[in-house]
Amino acid sequence: MALKRVLLDTNAYSRLALGDERVLEVLSEAETVYLSIFVLGELFAGFKGGQRERKNREQLKSFMEGPSVKLLFATDATAEIFAGVKDSLKRRGKPLPINDVWIAAHALEAAASLITFDAHFDRVEGLQRWPGH
Repeated sequence: MALKRVLLDTNAYSRLALGDERVLEVLSEAETVYLSIFVLGELFAGFKGGQRERKNREQLKSFMEGPSVKLLFATDATAEIFAGVKDSLKRRGKPLPINDVWIAAHALEAAASLITFDAHFDRVEGLQRWPGH
């Protein structure tokens, strides 16, 4: 079953950039591919630390120009979802890195499946993750 709305985590974009066929297949079948501004920040930070910054930025720019790719910015609605996710994780003693809470909030807000290889996202109630556990 094809996922209609997906949001790429940083590690999923990195795998895509390295040619991961599974990620490419999921994205090619999706109607909308979201990229969170927080993922974009993590990617830019990673590019800064590498020796191929210009090439990586060009590859990302090309990806973002795809007709199905949409960049998500934080809004007051995102902040409300973030607060709920962060509080729920804290109450259960299962925190996540703060950027991952923002990324999860964006996925929930967009009603998108999160494409990630970080299993800790399974702690977020109501979040759909690919690949599943």
